Amino acid sequence: MTRWRTRAALTLPALLALLAAGVTGAEEPNRWASEGRAAVARAKGLAPAATSARARNVILFLGDGMGVTTVTSARILEGQRRGETGEENLLAFERLPHVALIKTYNTDQQTPDSAGTMTAIVTGAKTRAGMISVDEHVERGDFAAVAEHRLPTLFEQAEDRGLATGVVTTAHVTHATPACTYAHAPERRWEDDSRLSEEARAADFPDIARQLVEWPHGDGLDVVLGGGRRYFLPRTTVDPEYGDSRGTREDERNLMAEWAARAPGVTVWNRAGFDAVKPQTGPRLLGLFQPSHMQFEADRTNDAGGEPSLAEMTRKAIEILSRRPGGYVLLVEGGRIDHAHHMGNAHRALADTVAFSDAVQTALDLTRRDDTLIVVTADHGHVLTIGGYSVRGNPILGVVVENGGEPAIDTKGRPYTTLGYGNGPGFRMQRPDLREVDTTAPDFVQEATVPLLSETHSAEDVPAYAAGPGAYLIHGVQEQSYLYHAMVEALGWNGPKP
Repeated sequence: MTRWRTRAALTLPALLALLAAGVTGAEEPNRWASEGRAAVARAKGLAPAATSARARNVILFLGDGMGVTTVTSARILEGQRRGETGEENLLAFERLPHVALIKTYNTDQQTPDSAGTMTAIVTGAKTRAGMISVDEHVERGDFAAVAEHRLPTLFEQAEDRGLATGVVTTAHVTHATPACTYAHAPERRWEDDSRLSEEARAADFPDIARQLVEWPHGDGLDVVLGGGRRYFLPRTTVDPEYGDSRGTREDERNLMAEWAARAPGVTVWNRAGFDAVKPQTGPRLLGLFQPSHMQFEADRTNDAGGEPSLAEMTRKAIEILSRRPGGYVLLVEGGRIDHAHHMGNAHRALADTVAFSDAVQTALDLTRRDDTLIVVTADHGHVLTIGGYSVRGNPILGVVVENGGEPAIDTKGRPYTTLGYGNGPGFRMQRPDLREVDTTAPDFVQEATVPLLSETHSAEDVPAYAAGPGAYLIHGVQEQSYLYHAMVEALGWNGPKP
């Protein structure tokens, strides 16, 4: 408490000067670890006697950008799709018995980014925005500092202990959230060698895709499913699904082929290949279903390659990993919730949140509550709001309709939608007349208060939900780094070292 009182007494210019100089006081990586373990110790005192069981498996579900308003809106949408009013509905993860609120700030930003937040979740230490599993003392782009300041991840520790590991996402598998499970980099954008700085390339610093394939822990990741195929293919290679697209690697390495040659492994890029993989044979599996991110759920059925849903990828991953001896750790990310919000497009964001909930339900159906800890959370929220005084059951994507059945109007007599954004591309200099506009259409962009090309994250707390061994540890209001320590405690490791 003294540390916070001391900072509060600083003038704003003095505080900004300290932050600019990189001075963070007691905020060392070991501080997050010690505070996390202390918080776990306090939480253990809350546990009933029957919670001594350890988790054999941990599944971490991460809804990227899935703040409280997103959860509420998606809950209503899912119910309304079934013909209900929607407000009474619960998403699959909202039925889990243990809930917490998670503080999301990075060490250098009040409103965080996904790299810093996911680093906290999988290493137990908060860090700067843009960092991939390195501590806060690394400056952005300083590749030379990575070796000294890398933070061991939950997934690396799992492999070193003989557990199987998997990563499933609808974004690039090299995007910030999944990358934090296996990579260490001073810049989240270094997804392939073409994106490295000239200095990093000259020093042969490994890009994120290369780190995935060359991962030195255990026998490597067992299952990797998502998008981002172009980062694994040479720029001379034509994409197998889109003839007008090529890989982006300048080193001419085909990392998909290299993956297949190791262990060995199976690589797939479309529905046919995905369906042909039989979990009974227990293959190491790399599935890259798009050159860039996977399709939004609302657009997925139009995909030329017939890409699988998040729930289908989750099922395949669990079926493969569960056949490995010793248990497993799995990440499942609904990565495109975040992207739709940045577009100011609530329809696609909520549709992807419902698909994320379906993936959680799949995991609940396939696992046992006595040996698998399931944790569902978000890395950050977005500036989405629910407003107006709509009647019960009013379409969540529609205009506000009040008691009496008439649309609510602004001071100039124009209707407005229930959902809106605090900033983003939906800003209009003059509000449109929405009486003849289908605001529930997939391409409708909600209005925004401040004009920005891309809507921003929010700094609000995000929810966390849990079930299974150790789930009782998910409680109260916690630092984001606490989640790592809770998962480690549930697994019975009692610390970060193998």
